[in-house]
Amino acid sequence: MNTSIKKIAAFVAIATIVAGFAAADGKKAFDPNHLVVGVTAGPHEEIMEEVKKLAAKQGIIIEIKVFTDYVLPNIALAQGDLDLNSFQHKPFLDKFKADRKLDLIDVANTITAPLGVYSKKIKSLADLKDGAMLGLPNDPSNGARSLLLFQSLGLIELNPAKGLNVTTHDVTKNPKKLRLVELEASQLPRQLEELDAAAINANFAVEAGFVPVKDAIGLESPNSLYVNVIAVRTENKDDPVLAKFIKIYRSPEIKAFIESHFKGSTIVSW
Repeated sequence: MNTSIKKIAAFVAIATIVAGFAAADGKKAFDPNHLVVGVTAGPHEEIMEEVKKLAAKQGIIIEIKVFTDYVLPNIALAQGDLDLNSFQHKPFLDKFKADRKLDLIDVANTITAPLGVYSKKIKSLADLKDGAMLGLPNDPSNGARSLLLFQSLGLIELNPAKGLNVTTHDVTKNPKKLRLVELEASQLPRQLEELDAAAINANFAVEAGFVPVKDAIGLESPNSLYVNVIAVRTENKDDPVLAKFIKIYRSPEIKAFIESHFKGSTIVSW
């Protein structure tokens, strides 16, 4: 082999390494031995640490990047700085990618931090009297989520045309004439003495000493619209390494960890 041919061969080898795991169509495939995963601090990070341990036994190194906001994980994913992320529920992802025109897709359900109805006055939703005061968060996202929960529990009916954008003005039926009281989400546990019941996010309920699966008198389904998901760039949705990762995440070991560690504040949704 002459010098020129050797140089060409070396250049081709280097170019292949630099290109990484580029697919034939120019799209970047996942490294079969290394995945970069974005999560937010808290349950998602804790679960991913367990996934990391299991993945290592199967030859996959999981590099976890922890974010403290809900914007950067999707931006980083779209830009290729992450292979996938696990931190958001599907309605948030759908709206975020539509607003910013990002080519992302959810590929698997993970967990739900269930919204629940709690009370210090009644033991069952059937005990709600006519005109009872029912609290819910005053921010649009959690407010809509609460109204949809109330509807699923048979307390009210909503205008179906509004979808996930419902407000208290979209209540079409309210048989018990319940008074819907909108308050700051974090304040609802403290106001339970004044309210007959309230929809409270899992994190605030746990802080107040409640165990969602035990103490809630009404609870979101594990497969509600607000189930959390794993998201990837659409081009990678059929990558075999992704399928292997999902299988590890949804393994009996991770399920057991979630159920024992979070004690009902975070529930398995697969």
